[in-house]
Amino acid sequence: MSEKSLFAILLRSPWWVSFVVVAVIAMSAFQFLPQAYKVVGMLFSFPLVVIGCMAAWKQRNVPSKQQSEQILQKLSSMHWKDFSALLEKIYTLQEYQVKRIDLEYADFSIEKKGVITLVFAKRWKAATIGVDYLNGLIKARDQLNASNALCINLSAQSSSTLAHAKENSVSWVTPEKLIAMVRQHP
Repeated sequence: MSEKSLFAILLRSPWWVSFVVVAVIAMSAFQFLPQAYKVVGMLFSFPLVVIGCMAAWKQRNVPSKQQSEQILQKLSSMHWKDFSALLEKIYTLQEYQVKRIDLEYADFSIEKKGVITLVFAKRWKAATIGVDYLNGLIKARDQLNASNALCINLSAQSSSTLAHAKENSVSWVTPEKLIAMVRQHP
């Protein structure tokens, strides 16, 4: 589906927008179409009802902007000891085997089904994670023969940092993903 199609736009929009569009189409059809075509015109909006239901289902557990800000505020006010304990709890609840490691560019080694991922989270409050930190994580991943590398940070990163991470197969836990992880495993 094209990202610019009406259906794609409505799926990304708040769920109620689809139902407003349905109401406008149905009322317009009822008001302006000849009697023989009113029902058909109103039924024309049915796919948008389906899209609205799909959007509502996808958005059912999405926190409000205020809730997200509260969670981010709580996370940013934590000390490393508390934040690392929270991460350890979250990954343990997701059935990972979690080991703390004391490397400059890696804080945890998490393993699930034989797949090892190094997690760098100590700079979760930093405004930016530089390429040098990513390179350190990549080097640690290669030295420890880990399959994946993961970086956790509460700030939006520059496009060049994200591009470097993607180019070197480093996954990024965005603030939105971190909020979802915290909400899913309080």
